[in-house]
Amino acid sequence: MGTLGEIVKPTFITVAPEDTLGEVAERMTAKNVGAVVVKDFGTLIGILTERDLLKAMAARVHSSEARVRQWMTVDPVTAAADTDVEEAARVMLEHGFRHLPVLDEGGQVTGVVSLRRVVGAAQTSDASL
Repeated sequence: MGTLGEIVKPTFITVAPEDTLGEVAERMTAKNVGAVVVKDFGTLIGILTERDLLKAMAARVHSSEARVRQWMTVDPVTAAADTDVEEAARVMLEHGFRHLPVLDEGGQVTGVVSLRRVVGAAQTSDASL
């Protein structure tokens, strides 16, 4: 059975709450990621996802003026690196989200896993049984 620490990619984007949605959307597109970690003074305070950006666009905000803090998910659910992938999939499906920040033992973000990656790892784990 695999863990999040085994599948998380250490390349993730960190943004500040005062960044604009337009700036963040450009960075997300350039790196082909669906979620970014929002930190304030080095502390995780939120996550901003594709869905959050879509909600902002539906509200007709100006991406050059709207700030991350207005649209991010505050205090997101997180998981430890030693969480098994099946448990992570259950949590994500139960709560209805597609991105999960992964934390090390010290509480620092080591990456963000997508539901697609978690489910893929869980299926691979099941196939090897």
